[in-house]
Amino acid sequence: MGEKKKAYRRFVELTQQVTDPFAAEADRGRDSTKLRGPRWGPGMGSAPTEAFPVHLEPELRRALEERAAASNTTPSEVVREALRRYLEVS
Repeated sequence: MGEKKKAYRRFVELTQQVTDPFAAEADRGRDSTKLRGPRWGPGMGSAPTEAFPVHLEPELRRALEERAAASNTTPSEVVREALRRYLEVS
């Protein structure tokens, strides 16, 4: 039987000296007016958001992606906004 190789991880203490270069790199060239909240957007209530898969026809999906690109946002945000308007909730 073949030998199993052990995987070793190198642990590094996260100090200010270690994280500062990464923070500086992340901040360079960012437009703070386009930064958004959590990845999946703000929830309507106090509970975290959850994924809800929906099947779309290819034409509808293309239109959704085009609208999101034109609005400089994500397809998910376009769908959330459309549902809020349709259901008349904030």
